[in-house]
Amino acid sequence: MSIISLGRLLLLSALWGASFLFMRIATPALGAFPTAFFRVLLGALGLVVILALMRARWRFNGKLGATLAIGMINSGIPFGMFCIAAQYLPAGYSAMLNASTPLMGVVIGALFFQERLTRDRLIGVALGVLGVGVLVGTGPVAIGNGLLIGAVACLAAAACYGLGGFVVKRWIAERGGLDSRLIALGSQFGATLLLAPFMLGQVALAPQALVWDDTGVWWAMLALGIGCTSLAYLLYFRLVEDLGPIKPLTVTMLVPLFGVLWGALFLGEKVTWAHAAGGLLIGLALWLILFKRHRTTLTPPGENSA
Repeated sequence: MSIISLGRLLLLSALWGASFLFMRIATPALGAFPTAFFRVLLGALGLVVILALMRARWRFNGKLGATLAIGMINSGIPFGMFCIAAQYLPAGYSAMLNASTPLMGVVIGALFFQERLTRDRLIGVALGVLGVGVLVGTGPVAIGNGLLIGAVACLAAAACYGLGGFVVKRWIAERGGLDSRLIALGSQFGATLLLAPFMLGQVALAPQALVWDDTGVWWAMLALGIGCTSLAYLLYFRLVEDLGPIKPLTVTMLVPLFGVLWGALFLGEKVTWAHAAGGLLIGLALWLILFKRHRTTLTPPGENSA
């Protein structure tokens, strides 16, 4: 990995780690679904400007509908879930639970997409589940309904991310492919369409509970939409072009570090041994799933062994 690619990877990790900080700032004022909606709307508008400056051609080749659907799965639902979690969980907490994405990908691939499992990946899933359990059970947030709602929301978001890679492969890559910048753009518009009715519903039901005139909140939203969405997507896809599809996944190991760091520095969130223990187990799980050479395979459910 070149120094330039390493710099891009670190910047991407810092941006996605900061997204949990900004959601934690904006959600109490705007509400979960308005925060998620304005994130994807600003992200889409930012990508429109950036692609115009790059003079990219908007040729979806009949795949516009697919990119919109991908955005609903891979951005709309996850961003909404993380904003729900931001009402209950510290930023670093959500960032660490987000690291379970590859674990979800392994399980979803085996159950629904005939992906072959390996022994190391199964061990990785078990360690990842244990790491999540340590973080949730012994972390700085008291066990209660709020913790359970936040944790389930984060894990649901991670499951959507895990599913997202498979639908991109099936709906885009296996049908001739598409400029990754257009996938990013279409996906943000799809997420905007999905979240719009939820945003309007929340505003209609509880207008008095929302604060719209806080300048600091809108600065956080601008950073969330432009920095953590528009710019981050372009950085990620540039890394995929330069390094291939595997190495950029190391971002899932670095995002929790930045998420915990930003939460501690700017929100005064506590860092406990549970962060270290849970993070270590999740990190080891990711290494087994993403980077260890896999030799022994196991037959996934529904597939006859030869």
